[in-house]
Amino acid sequence: MQINCNSLSLQPIIVKSMKVFTTNQSLHFCLASLKTPASCLGFVPTMGALHQGHLSLIKRAIKENEIVVVSIFVNPTQFNSAGDLETYPRNLKQDLKKIESMESLGEIIVYVPSEAAVYGNSVEKEAFDFGGLELQMEGKFRPGHFQGVGTVVQKLLDIVGPTHAYFGEKDFQQLQIIKKLVKMTKANVKIVACSIEREPSGLAMSSRNIRLTTGERSHASKIYEALKITKDKFSDTPLDEITQWVADKFEKDAIINLEYFEISEQLTLQSANIIEPQKKYRAFISAYIRNIRLIDNIALN
Repeated sequence: MQINCNSLSLQPIIVKSMKVFTTNQSLHFCLASLKTPASCLGFVPTMGALHQGHLSLIKRAIKENEIVVVSIFVNPTQFNSAGDLETYPRNLKQDLKKIESMESLGEIIVYVPSEAAVYGNSVEKEAFDFGGLELQMEGKFRPGHFQGVGTVVQKLLDIVGPTHAYFGEKDFQQLQIIKKLVKMTKANVKIVACSIEREPSGLAMSSRNIRLTTGERSHASKIYEALKITKDKFSDTPLDEITQWVADKFEKDAIINLEYFEISEQLTLQSANIIEPQKKYRAFISAYIRNIRLIDNIALN
């Protein structure tokens, strides 16, 4: 589909044929000119600092939808510390170049809102009850984080109005919570889970990886190695022995500081004590290199 919004009274910023909107009104004008009742609108929400993981989500969205919107918005309500928010990598010019390089696959609308466009006059998180999903793992170590995630995702879905929204499995707990959010709010959108993209070493791609030195980046592959060995051990090793093995693996590591390791039931995210054959399980890990937080997970069965 050829996208042409140049006749609108609210003009977009134009980078070649890519359209970049900073206001809700201009975005809505453009989408209204493109959508039909039968249109599929794919949405890829991001916080920028785009890498190949993000680009893989965009590629899938292009493949499965006539119209694709990519948002770039660093959401303040999901950060637990002002320092982490301040140091979060931002490079809009570079992000736009990466998206522009994908134009041969299809036209893309980029939405780069201000805090006011998303939150109005009050940048506050809403209170959600996700049935306990928000209290596990990340929720334990980042209290209030998923309230901020739920708040911004709900607002972005309302603004963009997609039929499909794409999220990566690296943030698997977030993915489950967003699915719960859509069910709770009865939003008319399908949440599409996309597999984890990895660097050649196996390290899960993350915007924070650019803050690692070359040596740290190489050493961080140890995180994924631990997950792969966990998967190998899962079928015939007691869970407490696996957990202890992971703890021992990182205890004397001078570079990686293990925050948590959990083997959890996939739907509820509850920590597993015994394995029930009819259920699916995943291993989750969080670790620090200096003040850089890395998370990863793997399906076990």
